[in-house]
Amino acid sequence: MPQFADIFATRPILVDGAMGTVLYARGVFINRCYDELNLTDPGLILSVHEEYLQAGAEILETNTFGANRFRLARHGLAGKVADINTAGVRLARQAVEHLKDKQAGEAWVAGAIGPLGVRLEPLGKTSLDEARAAFAEQIRALAKAGVDLLVIETMPALNEAHEALKAAQETAPELPVMVMVTVDDDNNCLDGASPEQAAALLTEWGAGAIGVNCSTGPATVLTAIEAMRSATTLPLAAMPNAGMPRAVEGRNIYLCSPEYMASFARKAINAGVQFVGGCCGTTPNHTRAMRSAMRAIDAQARATVTGAVSVINTETPPASLGLRSRIGSLVEQGSFVTLVEIVPPRGINCVKEIEGARVLAQLGVHAINVPDSPRASARMSAQSLCIQIQQHTGIETILHYTCRDRNLLSIQSDLLGASSIGLHNILCLTGDPPKLGNYPDATAVFDVDSIGLVNIVHRLNHGLDIGANSIGASTNFTIGVAANPGVPDIENELRRFAYKVEAGAEYAITQPVFDLKLLEIFLDRIKEYRIPVIAGIWPLTSLRNAEFMKNDLRVSMPEEIMLRMAQTDSPDASRREGILIAQEMLEAVRPFVQGVQVAAPFGRYLAAAEVIASVLPDPAPVME
Repeated sequence: MPQFADIFATRPILVDGAMGTVLYARGVFINRCYDELNLTDPGLILSVHEEYLQAGAEILETNTFGANRFRLARHGLAGKVADINTAGVRLARQAVEHLKDKQAGEAWVAGAIGPLGVRLEPLGKTSLDEARAAFAEQIRALAKAGVDLLVIETMPALNEAHEALKAAQETAPELPVMVMVTVDDDNNCLDGASPEQAAALLTEWGAGAIGVNCSTGPATVLTAIEAMRSATTLPLAAMPNAGMPRAVEGRNIYLCSPEYMASFARKAINAGVQFVGGCCGTTPNHTRAMRSAMRAIDAQARATVTGAVSVINTETPPASLGLRSRIGSLVEQGSFVTLVEIVPPRGINCVKEIEGARVLAQLGVHAINVPDSPRASARMSAQSLCIQIQQHTGIETILHYTCRDRNLLSIQSDLLGASSIGLHNILCLTGDPPKLGNYPDATAVFDVDSIGLVNIVHRLNHGLDIGANSIGASTNFTIGVAANPGVPDIENELRRFAYKVEAGAEYAITQPVFDLKLLEIFLDRIKEYRIPVIAGIWPLTSLRNAEFMKNDLRVSMPEEIMLRMAQTDSPDASRREGILIAQEMLEAVRPFVQGVQVAAPFGRYLAAAEVIASVLPDPAPVME
């Protein structure tokens, strides 16, 4: 059989991501036969292929993962094997040819062959000969339709992988064949074989390239691939799921961010993988992020090989944390940090906000936190208010920066501009989706999430843009992130927090804390990747405000606090009780954290100062 080197250069090649995930997101129910859409909705399949090509994929897998006789029989389509596979190849080829016409790019079509979905002997009633015949029927159609290679993937057991490989060798000896197994949490194939055993046998049986796909996510696949590398000299392929799916409002959602998949791509290539891609849960956004990572690796390699003088990867490390800003200095020294949040106005007049910041500065508050259109509301830009506060009052600000409204180009431009005008503290946030705000039909961008944003800021801090090109100097930001100790899915929150720290986060600010026990548990769970934590404190203003925090914002609110707010008999009494609760919470969290951020609901800045009075250098006045 032809070798992969006969078709592909030895450089890393980017394979596309999931087809089913994108179709599901577009409203195709999971009880449909996705392979049949090649015949019944070819325009939909073509559009998905084109999206992956536009994102940078170089190999398109045909929409034929389940297009074998056994799986199609469940939908009454056993007689359509040839038609569905032929149409799948035609659509992928059409997308590739369209790309060549528009961009002069190069891409290949791979015939996707998944497991049969039945148990083989001796554990099931399907014989090995029957299995090989079913694979041969599908492969014959794919080869006749004109694929460039065959990808046998997600094989749960080596005996099934062997039958598929033999069918390919007998039916289409002119095509190179890649074989990928799936592994469990222990990095073994589902029949118990180790990655080393799988690699050795697949090599012996004559596969052209081997690897691991699907499984439980990038970390598992990377570990298995590293084990395979020691047992074979064949090209390796790694195409993991975007983590394990979570059930959210009746839908399975994969939570690995595009930036995390980009990080995986870098690690996989460093481990010797040539074919990198994604499986369940990955989308064109993940492919795009992986392509960016691979371009940076390729550019670095070219610069190293040529020895040319180049600005690629010429880093300019940032100053030490303590020299970047006052907040950075306080965090580095271990001092207790005091912050007050000032929300931008809905119009153009920010006199009240500037005067509030001036008073807080005089009282000794260290910095002002400025949210970026919270709850997806249309307000004055946080960057504008930050610079005006600093210019008029001298107090330092922390700019909240979200990914909701900006693509990668805008993010980079904004951050470069922020650094140039003297904003040195960035809190990296994903941002509330538009559906929560005043304009629910507004378009969201979300090219990256908060983890990806931290990566971008960290790179700018080292004098490199998103393409790894030198920008001449470090932006010298202090990098903050958010944390929510009371979120229902705490395991996902902890995992994402670890990714943020790995990406370069230097301190964290929590959502409002009302339940001390949850904060203590969170701090204990992050001790292996602990960074300074600043606790959010919110002075409640009424029972309705408490109900809003609990039910709308999903903040953990003990019944004791709800009862205390319910027992107040006037608005003034409610505000007084809210301040008292906030003061008690500040004293309770003080031994465990490195600072507090106090909100100022409805612009009551002196109320925030009263909450924080015990840690300010001078006593704060009584609330007006």
